[in-house]
Amino acid sequence: MIRLSEISTTAPDGWKEKETEKKTKDLVDRLGDLQQRLYAEGKHSVMVVLQGMDASGKDGAVHKVFDACRITGMSLTAFKKPTEEEFAHDFLWRVHQVAPRKGMIAIFNRSHYEDILIQRVHGWIDAQRIEQRMNAINAFEELLAFDNNTHIFKFYLHISREEQEKQLRQRMEDPEKFWKHNPGDWKEREHWDAYMEAYEYAINNSSIPWYICPVDDRWYRDYFMAKTLVEGLGKIPMSMPPLPTNE
Repeated sequence: MIRLSEISTTAPDGWKEKETEKKTKDLVDRLGDLQQRLYAEGKHSVMVVLQGMDASGKDGAVHKVFDACRITGMSLTAFKKPTEEEFAHDFLWRVHQVAPRKGMIAIFNRSHYEDILIQRVHGWIDAQRIEQRMNAINAFEELLAFDNNTHIFKFYLHISREEQEKQLRQRMEDPEKFWKHNPGDWKEREHWDAYMEAYEYAINNSSIPWYICPVDDRWYRDYFMAKTLVEGLGKIPMSMPPLPTNE
């Protein structure tokens, strides 16, 4: 049973920023090589789910970790409030449309888990509906893994309440970050404890496990994600295709 309050949001003791950044650079380059192999072979796909509280660094993680990957083999979807058309369908409809085809890495900035997080926190759905949706999410992810060779990496970006406040204040004080400021983020912050309970429910009831990524030190976040992805993709049996022939 994972308890987020028992897991550190900072880099482990003894880790140094400059040394870690050098390791991260090597991992990011290696990830680019693996992504090229994935795309060229076209037999497997990868789905990367990024979830976390506001200001946990989802956008920054995408920019830093996937810097050496080629855009032709990538897709990025930022899940916001469903549109009127999306509301008229089941909650997984909009997600399935952007699931990765073979050869692709699909990154989800937020995801299908929003439908058992924010809706749970605000009481828009009851406990029975939450359980039903959790079961549907597990079945959906298992379908992708079984039927489409999709390898799923789910990262919970673990930020402390203190660091979140710092990041949100920077958005109000730094002109370069004004565009990120959303007054609604402060309102959602009032429900911190309820969100922690909701995340713990999602994490502990998932068939495919989550990676709890400390993000108070952004340089360690990048290393953690890059290392996890390189190790995971490195286990996929991939090879570059042979030279095509006219036969």
